[in-house]
Amino acid sequence: MASKKKSLTDLRTAIDDVDRRLLDLVAKRAGLAKAIGQAKAADQHGVLDVGRETQVLAAIRRANPGPLRDDAVESIFREIISACRAIQCPITVAFLGPPGTYSHAAAVHQFGSSARFDPCDSIPEIFTAVETGRAAFGVVPVENTTDGAVTPTLDALAETTATILAESILKIDHCLMAKDTDRTKVRRIASHLQPLAQCKRYLAENFPGIELLATTSTTAAAKLAASEKGTAAVGSALAARLYGLEVVARSIQDNAANVTRFLVIGPDQKTKSSGRDRTSLVVTVKDQVGILERIIRQFSRNGVNLSMIESRPLVGRSWEYRFFVDVSGHANDAPVAKALESLQRIALSVKVLGSYPMAV
Repeated sequence: MASKKKSLTDLRTAIDDVDRRLLDLVAKRAGLAKAIGQAKAADQHGVLDVGRETQVLAAIRRANPGPLRDDAVESIFREIISACRAIQCPITVAFLGPPGTYSHAAAVHQFGSSARFDPCDSIPEIFTAVETGRAAFGVVPVENTTDGAVTPTLDALAETTATILAESILKIDHCLMAKDTDRTKVRRIASHLQPLAQCKRYLAENFPGIELLATTSTTAAAKLAASEKGTAAVGSALAARLYGLEVVARSIQDNAANVTRFLVIGPDQKTKSSGRDRTSLVVTVKDQVGILERIIRQFSRNGVNLSMIESRPLVGRSWEYRFFVDVSGHANDAPVAKALESLQRIALSVKVLGSYPMAV
């Protein structure tokens, strides 16, 4: 005999029961997180354990039975982790503001929405906020697949007392947003010059002849669109949510592979190897024939992979340069440790900026 099909009321009752059980489990997790926070305080461990969080999220992805996508499940658990972390110790995170920027989105992606967010006017201000204790952590952009290295971040890293604790990879997914989803009502489109350029082909094909207005930021454009009928903005989905706008179209950038890498900086703390780490360092050298080749050789002879190298002149010191280098592995791993030791013999100085788990 075929089983009776459940009614809508039965299905909703079942969902209510699952929700109550989920809430009980989340409360139990929060209680355990609070106990972990007390244990961390007793042992003087930092509240942010990126290696542990990376392992938890990776395990969640592997265990996901569906039908939810892996990224959707990860987002849910990031928010649970964020809320539990806030119970351990409320934290403030500095980012390049104003609210609604992609730096803000990267900060929310890393720390969840339960953190307190402190918008800063410049990248150096983010470092100052962390160094002075105004913020527990900072999120700064370091490189973009379209525009390359972010030099203000590199310059600040060379001088800071803070340490790189984590990295976050964020796809720059431009959205067209307005008060109304009706495209025929759009009379002009506002954004920062860079997003307008990155969406040039899409805008020309879909909104020919429409006025393009350059603003100081994508957030300024979103605020304008929220206050003016007929004005749309190009920016992040987070900006649309913050300023009460409807998303007219998603992923309108001409280059689908536009990605920015962000770094999380914070107080110096010892990190353990996670088995899949990156180490960032800055090497200061005198300008001499073959010096770059000699630097690279110290890593290649020890089987250490270089994933980034950028040079910057030292301000006020003629013919001296800094090389910012990212390598695969933890500073405590034998191959990396040997390469750093040999590098010390040929460089004026070598500063390890941090060893941290690679972003998934």
